[in-house]
Amino acid sequence: MARIAGINIPQNKIVSIALTYIHGIGLHSSKEICKKLNISEKTRVNQLSEEQVLKIREYIDGNHKVEGDLRREISVNIKRLVDLATYRGSRHKKKLPVRGQRTHCNARTRKGKAIAIAGKKLTPLKK
Repeated sequence: MARIAGINIPQNKIVSIALTYIHGIGLHSSKEICKKLNISEKTRVNQLSEEQVLKIREYIDGNHKVEGDLRREISVNIKRLVDLATYRGSRHKKKLPVRGQRTHCNARTRKGKAIAIAGKKLTPLKK
């Protein structure tokens, strides 16, 4: 089993796809890694030799910020914005969209499930 950056890489997947299971490495970065290390993108993880897995592991450790380090850096950046009381920090604090998206009718993913307003009864119209 290939273990890179603390993540067990799926054995039956293509190398370029399997590397995307690591937080901080997308498809573009994984293809770039394969190209730099002269590993075919089409080979499967279970077909890689130990040397190739070791090369990938060393390259990622040396050139990419992944997993825990990346998550820690992101959380520190958000905490800095909140501590400085910037507008973006206040949006993070309130769990609202940060980058200018509208919230009147959208942003359900960020805001969470809609909450019904209690005590608002509709009275029938009188004629």
